[in-house]
Amino acid sequence: MKPLFHKVPTSIQSSFEVRHNKEPNFGKIWHYHPELELHYVIKGEGVRFIGDNISNFGSGELILLGENLPHTWRCHEEYYQNKKELDVEAIVIQFLPDCLGKDFIHLPESFQIPKLFEKAKKGMIIHGNTKEMVMEQMKKAPNANHIDKLIILLNILKFLSETEEYTEITASHAFYQSNESDSIRLNKICSYTLSNYKKEITLKEIAAFSNLSVTSFCRYFKLMTKKTYYDFLIEIRISHACRLLIENKVPTEMICFECGFNNVSNFYRHFKKVAGITPMEYKKRYLSN
Repeated sequence: MKPLFHKVPTSIQSSFEVRHNKEPNFGKIWHYHPELELHYVIKGEGVRFIGDNISNFGSGELILLGENLPHTWRCHEEYYQNKKELDVEAIVIQFLPDCLGKDFIHLPESFQIPKLFEKAKKGMIIHGNTKEMVMEQMKKAPNANHIDKLIILLNILKFLSETEEYTEITASHAFYQSNESDSIRLNKICSYTLSNYKKEITLKEIAAFSNLSVTSFCRYFKLMTKKTYYDFLIEIRISHACRLLIENKVPTEMICFECGFNNVSNFYRHFKKVAGITPMEYKKRYLSN
């Protein structure tokens, strides 16, 4: 889907942005920016949309996004209901590829940095010891000043550029051109789907909600997202099924209906297609880890 361009706020006294956010939620706007983004979720849960990928996120997740990679972290609906006991917390570092100087990445000693930036264009979920080392640096970053702040960024780039402890997020790193009216419409469609995925959503219903005919809606949605609305809806339902499987509080047969599927065999078929494994295999793999 086409995202909105987002201007990252930066101080004239800083070459890159560091924020320690504590808010009710992460917002809802699908957006992109030329800065790379390192995103450490300290607290919060929901569904994240990065490029062509839809997945759950939770506390402790560390992700590096490349320049102009569209993304949004959408918390579960209860985070938007002004519940005082629910809030989110994250440390975010955003920086342009040449924030340390246009010649920096061309130095012989920095040869791994451009390779890291290229890998980040598909998004990277950071794991293992690398994740722990980077998170420790990020915790120091909001209170660091002057050269200490630069040293922290350099340490982070060193750890990330040398590691193999990561998983790619998107299938490609195609850049999507922005259109404000399209973005507003798609954000509304996304919000409506996340609020109503448990019930049957017909093409007639979602098309009417979008002020389009069914034919125009199907053509429009496929053009914007490179997938059908039905496929998009299934991915949303499966992402929530994964969350319930991990929580291990509800029998698998009940999860089927909790996520909007009308029968168990249909649920199993779609889960295997999206996740590549069965619901039981998914649960065992997570619990064993």
